Amino acid sequence: MAQPKKAASIWDVARLAGVSHQTVSRVVNGSPRVAAATRDKVLDAIAELGYRPNRLARSLAGGAVESVTVLAADTSLYGPEAALRGIEKAARSLDWSVQISVLDPADTHSDADIIARLPRAGEPTIIMAHDEPGMRAKQVLLDTQPQAMVAIGPYTAEELAASPWLVGMDDGKAAAEATKYLLDLGHETVHHLAIPTSTGTFGGGKAHRAEGWSRTLREAGREVPDPVPSGWTFAEAFKAVQPLVADPSVTAILCGNDHLALATLRAAHLAGRSVPGDLSIVGFDNTPFTAYTTPALTTVNQDFESVGRGAFELLRHRIDGSNPRPKPSWPEPELIVRETSGPPRPRS
Repeated sequence: MAQPKKAASIWDVARLAGVSHQTVSRVVNGSPRVAAATRDKVLDAIAELGYRPNRLARSLAGGAVESVTVLAADTSLYGPEAALRGIEKAARSLDWSVQISVLDPADTHSDADIIARLPRAGEPTIIMAHDEPGMRAKQVLLDTQPQAMVAIGPYTAEELAASPWLVGMDDGKAAAEATKYLLDLGHETVHHLAIPTSTGTFGGGKAHRAEGWSRTLREAGREVPDPVPSGWTFAEAFKAVQPLVADPSVTAILCGNDHLALATLRAAHLAGRSVPGDLSIVGFDNTPFTAYTTPALTTVNQDFESVGRGAFELLRHRIDGSNPRPKPSWPEPELIVRETSGPPRPRS
């Protein structure tokens, strides 16, 4: 009996047309960002090979259905949510499916529990490793399937260069630059409202934003105030920051993310302190709402969606090894100066 013909893949179409697989994906998805001559070549190759991009059609034809599992503790936070969007877009462009498994931070996750989250042994996996559950999952999968996992998280440039399974941005460096910006405006020191960090067995105290802030103050010979710890919610941040905004000697606060900064802006308003006249506030992440607060929030832009796309490309590279390791295709974190930061008032 003759063997059934193997279904054509997006890679086959790309080779025949002499283009990249991304270009094939754009043609299949109707993107206008393809030249007419290139589109014709791709369509001719699709017709010649009988390529069928639909996942169900590929499954019925006996071809492999590729999938990736994302492990995350909280996809409602802006960074993980935007990274997940990037993963989904990249996966969908190559006809992969994406499933998400949430690691509840309130639960204790055993090795067996983490492995059981995967639909099959060796399932390609991307881990949001910015908190304790994610750090634990990263370690478990590094031990059990190192070639089929990638971790996203805040790491130093040295860590990213040394680890072939890491994707992320050096937000400690970005925090240092934001702190220096506030010092250069004339503030004697900068206070810090800190996001939760992972400090357990698997966390290793990953607090790069706080580290970048404190290092900059020390190098400048300035006072390093105790960081004020906050939870992730507006209510937790609002409660935590009230003593800071009530202190007239506090003239600048670097917040661990934009939600904390928004809570700080509200607390300052209720305390009767003008922003930026009495108090400068800088956020982190450039969440979409930051351009529309009153005043508009100065913050650090981080392109999490592109990091998510990069994580998927790195995962594919680690699985097939057919291409050089993808280079980061996203910009470095950048300070976006808006209306909540300025020089301190002259002392009377």
